Amino acid sequence: MKLSLKDKLKNKEVTIGSWITIGHQVIAEIMSQFHFDWLTIDIEHSSISISQVQSLIQIIELSGVTPLVRISENDSTLIKRCMDSGSHGIIVPMVNNKDDAIKAVNSVKYPPIGKRGVGLARAQKYGFGFEEYKNWVEKESIVIVQIEHIDAVNNFESIMKTEGVDGFIIGPYDLSASIGKPGDFECKEVKEALEYVKDLSKKLNITSGYHVIQPNPNEVKDKIIEGYSFIAFSIDSLLLGNACRKNLSSIKRGLK
Repeated sequence: MKLSLKDKLKNKEVTIGSWITIGHQVIAEIMSQFHFDWLTIDIEHSSISISQVQSLIQIIELSGVTPLVRISENDSTLIKRCMDSGSHGIIVPMVNNKDDAIKAVNSVKYPPIGKRGVGLARAQKYGFGFEEYKNWVEKESIVIVQIEHIDAVNNFESIMKTEGVDGFIIGPYDLSASIGKPGDFECKEVKEALEYVKDLSKKLNITSGYHVIQPNPNEVKDKIIEGYSFIAFSIDSLLLGNACRKNLSSIKRGLK
């Protein structure tokens, strides 16, 4: 029996996903063919609309890959709309304290666990599958918080002890920016923050994630060795751009 992403997160099994920022169905269709465990539709740093979100979710899900959405902010209405569109879970940016984490969980889960309003959309089979979906949400829906600010690092333990949070993923660029060193991952303060989170996550035995931005497989391997299990491998635009640059450079070198 194939384990769900929820079960893999519970078991700390390594899963590899990626980020979709180009809101075209073909991008989702191509990426879904290559055995990612999950794909995240990013509506924080893209022009993807909520109607495009649903179309992309349909393609990803029908391809046998788990669809997630990284929302633009910790907003209950936005989370509800993405979940109603059929997302299996939400990645929530800038979760900096326990209250932020509680709000995210409440927005995904129905009462009595959370506070999500009930709608009859795609996820609920347009009104013909609400009971089934209600049970699924309770057991299988996923909440991943992003640790991407020094405040989140300082409040890390209380965030991760929030009932309903399934794991976290480091946002390295924003974390470094919150320390005043955007993109400087060799900075002493950034390294110390990352080390603190990594050590505490092992102590708490929680699912830890990291977004490897550049499409570098060796960095992914390093993060797995470090203990991260929920790994985002680059983003669609960088995967495309790097393939173009690498192959075109090789062609042009051969012409010299």
